[in-house]
Parts: sequence; C-alpha cells; structure tokens
Amino acid sequence: QVQLVESGGGLVQAGGSLRLSCAASGRTFSSSALGWFRQAPGKEREFVAGISGSGTSRYYADSVKGRFTISRDNAKNTVYLQMNSLKPEDTAVYYCAAVRRLISSRVVVTVRDEYDYWGQGTQVTVSS
Repeated sequence: QVQLVESGGGLVQAGGSLRLSCAASGRTFSSSALGWFRQAPGKEREFVAGISGSGTSRYYADSVKGRFTISRDNAKNTVYLQMNSLKPEDTAVYYCAAVRRLISSRVVVTVRDEYDYWGQGTQVTVSS
C-alpha cells in the first residue's frame, strides 16, 4: 500500500521558516515526479512546487518563487519543501503528491489531476 506522510507543519510568525517533509512508503518514487500543493479554507487546492524524477528540474508557483525550495532525497524516498520568508497568505494545509506513470525524468508536473498519490496534509499557519 502506497503512503505519503507529511510532517513539519506548525505555527510560525511572518518572516519565519518551516521545512516540510514527505516520506513515501509502499513503493519507490526515485524516478517519479513529485509535488507540493496547498489548500486554504474556502479555496481550491493549488500547485506550489514540483520537482522532476531526476531532480534536475524544478518549478514554482509565482506566489512562492524565491521563497520556497523543493528538493528530494531518493535514498530516503522523501521530498522536502523549505519555506522561508513566510507570509500570512501562505497559511494552508500543505499536501505532497506523486505521479505514478512513467514520464521523462526531466518533466515537472504542475497539474493537480495528473498526480496519483496524495498525503494526508500538514497544517501551516503563519501569524502576522
């Protein structure tokens, strides 16, 4: 059974930092495109950051570009999201996701519906 488990969320003041982790089990994701999404109350789940299977390509939503960094450790089957200079508008539940199908190892997937596996989410709250 495939599982993605996020951790690292919490309450932080504006300008602070958090590092989210997402550990996968049940299969290896060393060649899979991975991503982070978030969902604020009353809003759609939106793309935040994605990383290709090879780890050489990354893509970010404009709202987080320059502040967030996605990375992966294939040996640990884990993907990370380093979040710096956090703003109150970053408050949301953050989800990691993985693509099941085989695609080019340099492709980043940004479309929510193209992801097959999802974690349960971790709450990030940024106070002003």
